[in-house]
Formats: sequence, C-alpha cells, structure tokens
Amino acid sequence: MRIFVTGATGYIGSAVVQELIQAGHKVIGLTRSEEGAKKLESVGAEALIGTLEDTECLCKGASMAEGVIHMAFRHDFSDFSGSLAIDLNVINAIGGILKGTGKPFVTTAHANGETSDKATLALADKGVCSAVISLAPSVHSDADSHGFIPQLINIARSKGVSAYVEEGTNRWPAIHRLDAAKLFRLAIEKAPAGSSFTGRGDEGIPFREIASTIGKHLNLPVVSISREEANAHFGFLGMLVSLDIPSVMPGNVAQTKEVLGWNPIQPGLIADLEQGHYFNK
Repeated sequence: MRIFVTGATGYIGSAVVQELIQAGHKVIGLTRSEEGAKKLESVGAEALIGTLEDTECLCKGASMAEGVIHMAFRHDFSDFSGSLAIDLNVINAIGGILKGTGKPFVTTAHANGETSDKATLALADKGVCSAVISLAPSVHSDADSHGFIPQLINIARSKGVSAYVEEGTNRWPAIHRLDAAKLFRLAIEKAPAGSSFTGRGDEGIPFREIASTIGKHLNLPVVSISREEANAHFGFLGMLVSLDIPSVMPGNVAQTKEVLGWNPIQPGLIADLEQGHYFNK
C-alpha cells in the first residue's frame, strides 16, 4: 500500500514510517523542510514538502496515496484552540479527497480534540475507512527527549526532589514508541470504518512508582506534596500529575488487541526508566 503520512519526521511519526516500510508499504511523508526530506529519503520514503496550513499540498499527498495516517499537530500551547482548528481543517481537507474511495484514513486523538475525532469517524458514512487512535500520554523510548518523562526528570533535578501528589496512587498509562508505531501500521491495514482504538502498553502505573524510579536514578529524595503545591512544583504539568488518567480518559485496550491483533512487546515505562538512558541526556 502507498501511504501518505503527516508528521513523518516527528518522534512517533518517524517510527511509524520505518514500521510501514519494514512491512512492505511505500510511504509519502509530509515534512516542512529540505532537511526533513533528506531524512525521509534516507530511510526509503518519498518526501512531500509542505505544512498543515497548505491545503493544496495535503490534498496532493492524499490523492497520491492508497491510505493516509495523520499524525502531525502544531503543539502551540499558547494557542491550543488554534492548533485544534488547524487539525480539523486537515481532516476535512484529506477526508474530502478520500470521500467515496473506501481508502483507510487513520488520525490521532488529542486533548480536547473531540470535534476532530468526530469528523474523522463521520467520514465512515462518506465512503472512507476512517479510524482514530488515542495514545497514552507518555510515549516513551530511548529517543524521547521532549515528552512528559524528560520534563518530570528535569523538574526533579531543578527542585532537588522527585515529587508525587498526595498518596501518589493516581495512575498514568504509557506506551513504547515502537509499540505505538506498530499500532498505527495495523490500523491502516485492518481497522474497520468508523472505529476507535486505545494504545496503552501500561494501562495505569501509580504515579508514585514513576516518581520513586526517577528519584532513585537521580539519587534524590522522593516526597509527597499537596494538590495546592502541585502547580508551583510542576508548572503546567501540575494538574496532569495528579490525575488518575484511566478514570478521566477511559479506553478499551482489550478491543484494540482483539480487533487489530496488536500485542505490545516493548519494555514498559518503569523497565525503560530502569535502563538508564533517560538520565544520561
């Protein structure tokens, strides 16, 4: 299958591109730069230079392909509503090209992005084999340098303690980057039209265990702080570190495994932390 991938040079997208190529697919990857184009071509993908705001380029990529995986997202937290609006425009543009073709179109769920998710799933009624994947908040691997875990490690270093909120029993799901890549590949190959899937290798790690592992590797005290102290300690992560994510963001991992035949095989988050690479950056 010839697959158009947005976000093809990103942290997760680059792994998806290699997973697709290794499985025998051909990839057209969207990238914003000549440097990104060279990276794609070096792994055997075709490059298409453009941005998420370039509707003509997006439509060209979709029209050239037998399936589309949309992973790119503008992570502008100062204008997150604008980022979500761009994401919806991308889905509508690509969906318009794929309408009536029966081709697969897999998109990525984002926080507060229910409108985009609904737009993707609604394409199933317009002759598109559409599906949405919701990944765990923490997508970890030895290539992770900007995700939640590196940020928690940096906060612990700067504060001199590794903290959790209250009892720290609230749970964080996680998924390894390579398991996530395999999930996207299986979805483009197998997902029924109008389906939603949850990608979690660890379905819920107590946050205290994450904090304790970080504290151990940094040789720092592990302490409990109150909810009132969380924002001052963790900054913009203050609310997230106290959430029991499986409760507020439920997902059916069993269904994902059953329908797609997905079986995560990479190390879980704690095992990945224990390998030490997160602390050598």
